Amino acid sequence: MLHCWRWFGPDDPVSLAEIRQTGAVSVVTALHQQANDTVWPREEIRARRAAIEAAGLCWNVVESIPVHEDIKTGAVGWQDKADVWATTAENLAAEGVSTICYNFMPVLDWTRTDVDHRLPDGASCLRFDAADLAVFDLHLLGRAGAAESHQAEIVERAEARNAAMDAAERARLTSTILAGLPGSEESYTLDEFRAQLARYNGIGPRDLRANLAAFLARVMPRIERAGLRIAIHPDDPPRPIFGLPRVVSTAEDMRAICGMWLGVANGFTFCTGSLGVRHDNDLPAMLAEFRERVHFLHLRATRREADGQSFYEADHLDGDVDMVAVIKEVRAIEAVRGEALPMRPDHGHAMLSDLGTGFRPGYPAIGRLRGLAELRGVERALAWMAAREVMKQQS
Repeated sequence: MLHCWRWFGPDDPVSLAEIRQTGAVSVVTALHQQANDTVWPREEIRARRAAIEAAGLCWNVVESIPVHEDIKTGAVGWQDKADVWATTAENLAAEGVSTICYNFMPVLDWTRTDVDHRLPDGASCLRFDAADLAVFDLHLLGRAGAAESHQAEIVERAEARNAAMDAAERARLTSTILAGLPGSEESYTLDEFRAQLARYNGIGPRDLRANLAAFLARVMPRIERAGLRIAIHPDDPPRPIFGLPRVVSTAEDMRAICGMWLGVANGFTFCTGSLGVRHDNDLPAMLAEFRERVHFLHLRATRREADGQSFYEADHLDGDVDMVAVIKEVRAIEAVRGEALPMRPDHGHAMLSDLGTGFRPGYPAIGRLRGLAELRGVERALAWMAAREVMKQQS
């Protein structure tokens, strides 16, 4: 695997010099200062690459070029927004980027209800609590029909939890959900969020899937001519929230996306944490099925909780993801394709001196360093075992 590290640019608390010390050789970044309906200028892309290379690193993957909500809703003029997206992609290709990660999640990108959930060992992680989400949906947002979106037991828990919350706890929950997590391009007030949800009235999974297909039909000819690969990120969490449709949550969804554009440049970011939230997703089998289309890896593990809806970010080799089986399948894909797949450790725990500092939620230095070291150890052990088996067969 090509060992990468997510970097949010010059304002990231983790510097390029520190990233190099982690053992990563490549940076995954984007021009986050650019609005999501403007073309990224080549000179700014070139300057970002120069800074990365001056630190002794390379830049192969962009995460992400935001997809405008007009494209997702199929609003009048969405084609112009898609053309801007494709022009940015072409500019990135001209400056040496080979892979673009993007997502098609409506309104919110990834969603959590707690960015400082304390674990028994004192470390901090990200958590999604289904009852807290229901508190927000039912009592703070007040969305019509919200009760039908949640299991009865979760609605009951949300009623009790809301009654026990004070104003500060409600404000913190609202901010966590709406203020935008790392990589998100938008943040909202409650009224702004309600207005965004209203844009999706009448848009179900079939409609959102059709809008994704139209987007791909518009941009993929230019993507292929530029020699790029694009890699859609799974929904996070991989199920509907706030009544919004989801179309990148299961193997069935991925098959549908493959059918939207047959060329293998239309592919996937395989995020084990997002996909692993669903018990019905068989990650090694999915990797094997889509082996030609997996262009980027987010390796992390989530742990499902008793209600089947809540989860938290576990250690990279813990949780509900069989990371050894995943990496073994990745190695098989690399052997067939003759290339190393770019991988980054995702959503590390805050621990040691990272606790209480100004890191972005989910992106501390030490927790991700630990995750990268563990993942590299698994990869090295599997390589050693494979080489040993070859030697035994030859003797």
